[in-house]
Amino acid sequence: MYRKILITTDGSTVSQHTACAGVAFAQQMGAEVLALFVAPEYQYPVYVEIIPPSYPSEEEYIAQMRRTGQQYMDAIMRAAQQAGLQHACMTAFSDAAALKIVDVAEEQQCDLIFMGSHGRSGWGQLLLGSVTNKVLSQTTRPVLVHRLVREPGA
Repeated sequence: MYRKILITTDGSTVSQHTACAGVAFAQQMGAEVLALFVAPEYQYPVYVEIIPPSYPSEEEYIAQMRRTGQQYMDAIMRAAQQAGLQHACMTAFSDAAALKIVDVAEEQQCDLIFMGSHGRSGWGQLLLGSVTNKVLSQTTRPVLVHRLVREPGA
């Protein structure tokens, strides 16, 4: 039914559990897995003339976010490999995560977007819920929203 499934992650524990559930779902479908981490765009300092020495350059920031994204997606890639599924991962940059998820799903011709209803705790949890709602309202592709019954480790 589904040939290619986009699985999103923000690196949180809940998101990682959701991503592993996405791989299990892809295995049932015999589908390829594309893992996606959307990092915020680089933010230039307000006063560009006075850049603090510890402030990363744009290149350093991009490299760090790619490493971070790779770390977040490593477990997904291992699970997909163990399941015998074709798999790939990518880190994308956008301050509008939901729109980037929709764009990547279209560009990569994914049949399904698999994402969680909650990710980070506190305010971040509201943000991911917001991202999920925005994805649902912005795409014509099917979206499977996975919700954990209880918090990991509970």
